[in-house]
Amino acid sequence: MSSSASDEPPGLRTGTLTTADISFFVVSAAAPLTVMAGVAPIALVLGGIGAPAGYLLAGITLAVFAVGFTAMSRHVRSGGAFYAYIAQGLGKPLGIAAALVAMVGYNGMEIGVYGLLGSATADTAHALWGVDLPWLPIALAGLLLIWYGGYRSIDFGAKVLGVLLVAETGILVLLAAGVLLKGGAHGLSLASFAPGNVLVPGTAAVLAFAFSAFTGFESTVIYRREARDPARTIPRATYIAVGFLGLFYAFVVWTVIQAFGDDRVVEAAAGDTGGLFFAAITTYVGAWAADLMHVFIVTSILASLLAFHNAINRYGLALAEEGVVPAALGRIHPRHRSPYVAGIVQTLLGAGVVLGFAAAGADPYTQLLLWVNTPGMLGLMALMLLAALAVVRYFRRVPHQEGALRTLVAPVVAAVLLAVALWLVASKVALFTGASTTVNTVLVAVVPAVLVLGLLLALRLRRTRPEVYAQFAAEPPTEGADAPCPHPKHPTSSSSTSASAPPVSPATPLSPSATD
Repeated sequence: MSSSASDEPPGLRTGTLTTADISFFVVSAAAPLTVMAGVAPIALVLGGIGAPAGYLLAGITLAVFAVGFTAMSRHVRSGGAFYAYIAQGLGKPLGIAAALVAMVGYNGMEIGVYGLLGSATADTAHALWGVDLPWLPIALAGLLLIWYGGYRSIDFGAKVLGVLLVAETGILVLLAAGVLLKGGAHGLSLASFAPGNVLVPGTAAVLAFAFSAFTGFESTVIYRREARDPARTIPRATYIAVGFLGLFYAFVVWTVIQAFGDDRVVEAAAGDTGGLFFAAITTYVGAWAADLMHVFIVTSILASLLAFHNAINRYGLALAEEGVVPAALGRIHPRHRSPYVAGIVQTLLGAGVVLGFAAAGADPYTQLLLWVNTPGMLGLMALMLLAALAVVRYFRRVPHQEGALRTLVAPVVAAVLLAVALWLVASKVALFTGASTTVNTVLVAVVPAVLVLGLLLALRLRRTRPEVYAQFAAEPPTEGADAPCPHPKHPTSSSSTSASAPPVSPATPLSPSATD
């Protein structure tokens, strides 16, 4: 390149994130403490003492999905994650539609949580100090705090999430240790894993909640450009995240069952769903630990918000580089090396939604959180299903040295299991929202509607901007590099996959969608 390094436009901070850093991002997005204290008691009420097995089954399903997903991550180096995989495997129209679903899905998963932040912080203030706080100022303050976290460098975010994740998992480990050391209510029992307690009608509902508890684990590939040795770091972080979450969720729910006893836990959960975990930790550790748990639930929510915010910003950056959204979203901060414009836009969108729900007098939990989150969750699950199918077709169309287990068996099994999981969540959506049939129908219809809209957008893009369509989800032109030099026509990032990039090197397998 003729220009000096100092004249090159800034790019993402490459070679920064370790396996542990990326694991912190994706596990934090799942918000383990919030999921356990806020959702697991409902799973116990619906599924009985067999609920821990539901989390294990969900974890196994997603681990099977990860086999093909991580195999494809070694071949597809685009920064577009889900949509790039789907475009490479199933064609550009579905890839463009998937990009739209991804943006709706990730934004839904984040923006709705600001309602939870407001209500949970208000509950914590009331429980600890007897102070009643309005939820809206808390949510707006959270928006500013998360914007700042995303504005700063990615390693700053990783350090923050590392601390917060240790805090929220630590308090759950403390609870589990207290229960185990005291032998539970009536001694320790493995009845939760007996077939007679797992194979019950309520298990379907437990599985629906369990799959929702893993949301965000797949975002490892979004950080490919910023990872050290991404061919190894990304698969390792993916397996660590899904393995940790599956085992940890099952273990924590099992220990809470032991805290009350197999014969009493369902009654206790039904009587005080929101207070089950607080009652357990007060009994087995102390009231001071319950106070800490209140505080760490708030920090757990903040960690989840920051993780999703960073993921959304990188999706916006990738789509800006594709030429699908305004190029301004691809601007990188010269010092922090973050996609700061995408972060500003995402924060303004979140503020608009939060203020809109507040103006309508909506409840921050039952409406802002549940109504906005539910389509987001369904969207990300639909993307996982499409990605599993994309793995199969991709490896049937390009030369490779991957085994049949990774490229055919695991992805097909994952696709079947994910299709069942998606159906379970959609059919049990009333359990998540508590809303009317009309509202639930609208919430479920959002994802297919966005998918159709995306397909129409793809057809329009092919007709009106064929050069952008032709290069959509194309691989970076430099073989073996995850951060090629910026193309002079698109000076947004030093790791840009520009819409006018030159053809892929002959050493790189041609995109299977090249002829679409």
